[in-house]
Amino acid sequence: MAPSAPSAAGADRSLSFDKELRLLFRMVACAGSEPVPKEYEAVVASHCALFQKTMNNYRARYVAMAQPFLVGLQPKGLPTTVVYPFGGGDLLSALTTYPNLTEVTTLSLEYAGDPRRIIGITPERLEFSLAQVRRRVSGLLIWTESTSENMIQLQKGDIPGQLAFFLTGLAVHGQEPVGLRFFNLSPEGAVVGISKEDIAALEGSTATKLNQVWKSPDFSVAFSNSEITFRKASDPKAPLRVHRHIAADLSDSGLRKVPGILKHLEAKGRITAITKAASYLMWNSGFSKIRNYLLGNMEFMLSDSTGIPPRYAQKAGFEMIAYGQFDAPFLAAPDAETQDMLALFAAQPKRELKFRYGYPDNHSHHHLLVTRKPEA
Repeated sequence: MAPSAPSAAGADRSLSFDKELRLLFRMVACAGSEPVPKEYEAVVASHCALFQKTMNNYRARYVAMAQPFLVGLQPKGLPTTVVYPFGGGDLLSALTTYPNLTEVTTLSLEYAGDPRRIIGITPERLEFSLAQVRRRVSGLLIWTESTSENMIQLQKGDIPGQLAFFLTGLAVHGQEPVGLRFFNLSPEGAVVGISKEDIAALEGSTATKLNQVWKSPDFSVAFSNSEITFRKASDPKAPLRVHRHIAADLSDSGLRKVPGILKHLEAKGRITAITKAASYLMWNSGFSKIRNYLLGNMEFMLSDSTGIPPRYAQKAGFEMIAYGQFDAPFLAAPDAETQDMLALFAAQPKRELKFRYGYPDNHSHHHLLVTRKPEA
């Protein structure tokens, strides 16, 4: 089956939030040409003077070094449809790793968020909210992964946290958002846009947290899953690309409750994968469904050690190539998989890795795994 094609926001009954998207892009990610309302000009200028330094530093110090290396690991002809489980708001790393992707789906416990609150916000609230965004999003730009605490805190507030992460990723990589809509998945996995009537009907129903330690969002469940179409900045003729984010519990029990998620992913056909800073969940027996989906549908994957354990990958016909150094997991993890990973690194020549990719190991060493089909 061919990969699903990017769909323009509002192509069906979906209510589009394009104006809110452009305003968030300008005020939060400091990019684009949307005029800033006069009452916000000083606040946004102050925010951008600080935040642009962090974004520029990521471009100069990380993208310039990491992206050529990561692209050099990738064989020609990879699918340009990318799936990033446990990806949180990390569109940034997806574009750093696979700059030529045409479609990317991130899946995590976090909801996209309500973009309407940016309209009519007071300057004082905006100043506070932008400071929170800088604090939470800068961790991804500095350490190349976001802590759970940062993701939890941005589930509440005047600026939709996940959208702030997404738009920062676009700005860093010279892309611009074109359209925004929200959607649900049918039981068969089809994307069903959220309409104006749907949003009105769900207005009083807040989203429920997908993890016991997460904070419950303070916005409507209508704003759970987002679709952003984007293209190269200042190039109206550039092809549209699409990013979909799906709020999901990717445990086996969670996926049983929402069968449309796996059906949606399977309909994409062959994919390229990425994961990092995933809390070693795919080492756990309770996450076998998402692990088996990847093994059955991906051609290639880049990850830190929180990706697929070697014994599962090798059984499915993949080879794994290790870079950097791995002494032990960064967090508590199953012992059998730990020994498996240690054996993988010990059996291969040491290959240098000059940058962090997701978690370090327990001694702060950088490491990276390539999971691929063996070359003929």
